[in-house]
Amino acid sequence: MKLRIYILFFLALTIACNKNLNTIPQNSLTADQIKTAGDVEALLFGAYSQLQSAGAFGESFILTPDLLASDSQVVFVGTFQDYQAVQHKTIKADNIIPQNAWGVGYSIINLCNTIIDKINLVGPADRPTIEGEALFLRGTTYLQLVGLFAKPWSDGNAAANLGLPLVLKPTYSYDSSAAGKPARATVRQTYAQIVADLTGAAAMLPASNNDFRADAYCAHAMLSRAYLNMGRYADAASQADTVIGSKNFSLTSYDKTFNTDGNSTEDIFAIQQNTQSNAGTANNGLTTFYSPYETGGRGDAQVSPLYAGVFDDANDLRMAFVSPGSSNSGFTGDYTDKWAKFFKAIPVIRLSEMYLTRGEACLRSGTPPGADPLKDINTVRQRAGAAPLTVVGIGDFIEERFRELAFEGDRLPTLRRIRADIAGLDYDNDKLVLPIPRTEIQANRNLVQNPGYN
Repeated sequence: MKLRIYILFFLALTIACNKNLNTIPQNSLTADQIKTAGDVEALLFGAYSQLQSAGAFGESFILTPDLLASDSQVVFVGTFQDYQAVQHKTIKADNIIPQNAWGVGYSIINLCNTIIDKINLVGPADRPTIEGEALFLRGTTYLQLVGLFAKPWSDGNAAANLGLPLVLKPTYSYDSSAAGKPARATVRQTYAQIVADLTGAAAMLPASNNDFRADAYCAHAMLSRAYLNMGRYADAASQADTVIGSKNFSLTSYDKTFNTDGNSTEDIFAIQQNTQSNAGTANNGLTTFYSPYETGGRGDAQVSPLYAGVFDDANDLRMAFVSPGSSNSGFTGDYTDKWAKFFKAIPVIRLSEMYLTRGEACLRSGTPPGADPLKDINTVRQRAGAAPLTVVGIGDFIEERFRELAFEGDRLPTLRRIRADIAGLDYDNDKLVLPIPRTEIQANRNLVQNPGYN
């Protein structure tokens, strides 16, 4: 069933069996049945569960930007035409991938809006944490969506380019009038909301939280990512430095960073999965596409033969973090080991990213708040077995991101941020922006479609 936030006749709400995020939320409530703190907390678990789904970090928020920026990183060899269209930049407005990302994204946003609307039902002791989590999840979701459905901040026209509809109140009933349906805000306005949400979350959330739920450092880390996209380098460095300086996280050996039960020591925020609750094992999910057929995956997303050219040291463990295999359609090749096993945690933002962000941002802004840029990049390189650099420039940090954060959805926003060509296209080419789903355009005449999809 397609999720369409603007044509809901009622709000589907979820109740979780307990506080463990590995448990699938069950049952349904109508809006007027939200009467207790437990009901509000159940909505929160529902939002986390949606974030795990294939339309969010379980697949779309990571795989889709990888396919758009596939050059020198990933090659899609599968038979699913919608995924092929993303890689080949021949997407149409009825492509299922934008539909899933948009639908799940706005479902999460609506759950977060409902939590905030009903927050007074929660006791004073727990209220800041739950509201902070809702703000974090909403800001994070908007950040992912604006990176897929709008031109990048680096385009230079953030005040004019169309961003996202900013829906900040819950949808409890369907409003058929045009006045009741939101139009798209600008990219600048969308980022302003993202910053406001994440800043609010950082102020409300505790320094640590239970059951892999978001804490203050998750918000600081996501803020650093948003500020980096915006070119606010001093702010990006400051937020990353706050996370590093907390000492709550530590780099581990590279092979222990992925395919873990629960968070690794360097996971600032990660999505939990198990056999009952996961993004998919047959036709959806990161492992389904990135794992070879021989180990239970489809093997549709192979490592590009050009990927090895990104590395500058033969001893770099990251270059060898691949396994040979084949797709279910018979194409042989290499596969990243980052998503090798089903039912494992999906890292969303890691400590190594904070070192690379702080180092590059300090180098650009000239106001390092913590360690110097050379030390930051070498911290990441030496963990991977690569020789330390003796001097460092901006280009070194960009290349290090491609080595460290490959197959994690980072390549597209990084290439757009530095205004580099992407698979032979200009960084702000219309084909690198997903279409607003046709069903949404049909349901809401206030929405303006992205260029090239009318």
